[in-house]
Amino acid sequence: MKTLLVRGAGIRVHETGDPAAPPVVLLHGIGRSLEDWAPQHSRFDTDYRVISIDMPGFGLSQRMPAPTSLAVLADGVSATLDALGETRPAHLMGNSLGGAVAMTMLAGTPERVATLTLVNSAGFGKEVTWTLRLLAVPGLGRQMLRRIDARTAPRVERTLFRDRALVTPERVAMAIRIAQQPDFAPVYLEIAKELGGFRGIAPGWRTALLASLAASTTPTMLIWGDRDMILPSTHLAAARAAFPHARAHLFPNTGHMPQLEQPDEFAGLLRPMLAEVAV
Repeated sequence: MKTLLVRGAGIRVHETGDPAAPPVVLLHGIGRSLEDWAPQHSRFDTDYRVISIDMPGFGLSQRMPAPTSLAVLADGVSATLDALGETRPAHLMGNSLGGAVAMTMLAGTPERVATLTLVNSAGFGKEVTWTLRLLAVPGLGRQMLRRIDARTAPRVERTLFRDRALVTPERVAMAIRIAQQPDFAPVYLEIAKELGGFRGIAPGWRTALLASLAASTTPTMLIWGDRDMILPSTHLAAARAAFPHARAHLFPNTGHMPQLEQPDEFAGLLRPMLAEVAV
């Protein structure tokens, strides 16, 4: 792990593999960290430069000066790659909010994206867990985020996985540590407000973002877990309609993070698409 100074903010990065190898870039979800991609490093770094990033204001990274938005997060990821000296088109993978950030990068800087992998991604429907809806209630959201502790963190973690064995003491401890970061609550609430509210994920940004990608021919993989309690797997149909050229896979008995619950199958599914694209 290392921390880079990016636009005046300390951004935490995990990098493995040969720096000369084609880049794979991994983006986590809202309120999460690069640890959500940990098993995929060893499954790709024999052939790729694998870079996972705590996006600005999340994980153990500091926030950017501007209010947090999809555009600010996408710019922060691009600037982090620049700081690493990585300017080649990347195999970009995003989970949940990270998927929306990845799509924003593809829309704004398509030359930086070799392939796109969306994993239980935000952006394809209004339905979302009630926990995230309640965060949009003025005052209540900040109180809820301040109460992530040894009692509440395990409950939050259990909503992410079908396999409860993945709710380890280490993951719970990391969730508490992240919630204690000074930028965590304000950044979480800023991006949550942009994405939606009490009624669910807002249609405006979703419609505009998908419209901007309608003509995209970037090789794309759509992945979901059929037991996702955060963003339901019914969103996969909308994702396939938005990306008619994409490949798609629905993992059975899997929750919000197939890259953690099905690490071998996840990597095996993606390697053929990555190998087809020269970087």
